[in-house]
Amino acid sequence: MNHTPDFRQRAQLTELMDEPCTREQLRGCLRDIARLNRWFLGYRPVLDWLNLVVPASTTRPIHILDVGCGYGDGLRRIERWALRRGIALELTGLDINPDAVAIAAEASPPTSTIRWIAADVLRHDPGRPVHFIVSSQFTHHLAEPDLVRFLEWLELHAEFGWLVNDLSRAAVPYHFLRLFAKLARLHPFVQYDSSASIARAFVRQDWESMCAAAGLASGAVSIRPFKPARLCVMRRKPQ
Repeated sequence: MNHTPDFRQRAQLTELMDEPCTREQLRGCLRDIARLNRWFLGYRPVLDWLNLVVPASTTRPIHILDVGCGYGDGLRRIERWALRRGIALELTGLDINPDAVAIAAEASPPTSTIRWIAADVLRHDPGRPVHFIVSSQFTHHLAEPDLVRFLEWLELHAEFGWLVNDLSRAAVPYHFLRLFAKLARLHPFVQYDSSASIARAFVRQDWESMCAAAGLASGAVSIRPFKPARLCVMRRKPQ
């Protein structure tokens, strides 16, 4: 990007990680995105939400699906979170890129029981009950009509609730990440994509409009900011 985007509207950009590349290039990119997630508390919104919605004891394992799982670092954090609490989970990671799924599986320890699937979520039928669905840093990759379809898909397939954890469009995190990624010598894809992701992200008004288009009542979802530079859309279904 050679100029500063107008943050009043979503930038029409393509990220390098979404373009054809080698598996090694993608691995390096995903590994550095995971580093950013660790450094900037990227897992916190999901874990905080799971602490609220997942029962401490159940008669059957809770099935959690992560859409757009990428490197799989988010699911591995959930797996460790559940082990510490003695909560029985079934974990599934789904990504449209078969290379990402292979990389996620390779990065997981032999003791991990996470199941990995390569599929287009909008054409995917889980084929079995999914209790909770989470998605992190995925939705800004979608065009708005596809995101509305994704919200409808979440509502159809998540038995108890779902959480979208993504970035929020704003100037300060855009400029900060653009500089930080370069100074930290992150993967070249990440040096471009980190700020591009901010420019492509949605704000509260966008989410309110898309949730309404997906048939979700205003009181059915909660839209909450998390520092730094995150905006989460949460849905807990009545039991």
